Amino acid sequence: MSLPAALRTSAAHVFVDDLDAPELDERDAHHLRRVLRLRDGEAVTISDGRGAWRPARWCAGAAVVDGDVVEQPPERGVCIAAAIPKGERLEWMVQKLAEVGVGSIVLVDCDRSVVRWSAERATTHVARLRRVAREAAMQSRRTWLPAVAGPTPFADVAGTAGAVLADPAGPPVDARRAGTGTVIVGPEGGFTEREMAVAPSVSLGDHVLRIETAALVAAVLVRPLDTRTEQRSTQREN
Repeated sequence: MSLPAALRTSAAHVFVDDLDAPELDERDAHHLRRVLRLRDGEAVTISDGRGAWRPARWCAGAAVVDGDVVEQPPERGVCIAAAIPKGERLEWMVQKLAEVGVGSIVLVDCDRSVVRWSAERATTHVARLRRVAREAAMQSRRTWLPAVAGPTPFADVAGTAGAVLADPAGPPVDARRAGTGTVIVGPEGGFTEREMAVAPSVSLGDHVLRIETAALVAAVLVRPLDTRTEQRSTQREN
């Protein structure tokens, strides 16, 4: 589905709790005022992050509603479950996955995972990553906020219906994609034999990729297949 013109051309897009009485998060308001330097009267769009959005206008440092609420159908975003990469690569991965339309991002603890968090660190890091995903979703004009969760044990993720493992030895991703909801990207040491036995594998290409690269490639390869499937189904129904 193409992006509505009002969303695509708005000077800014922002998430709010109430579409009838929008109040901007302090950081969002600062971004619109000081970074984007919006002027009074410029068109903005607001969304509740659950598919509903409406046009608005920037006025005296606030978003004033200027149109009816529009309901976007649920996105068919794939779930990318990935081992945690080191350093700033994690935030980059979450940001780009949110931008390309991933429905959910799950961090996974694998047998060969290098980065592991305590419960306290996990709470802090995941809160930050949700903010990163939120900002990326606003920049790309999404009306559905992607979920960010984890770290989750490998077995819990691999045991979900239709889950596949990203591995160079598997068949091409489009050969095994039908009905799949989760693509699991392992650590840079790869999956162990025990893990490989849990779910089928798919290949993302001919080369060995870093975690964040593999996650983004998986998202890009999978989403067009979801879209084409949906379009064919709609055409048959019509």
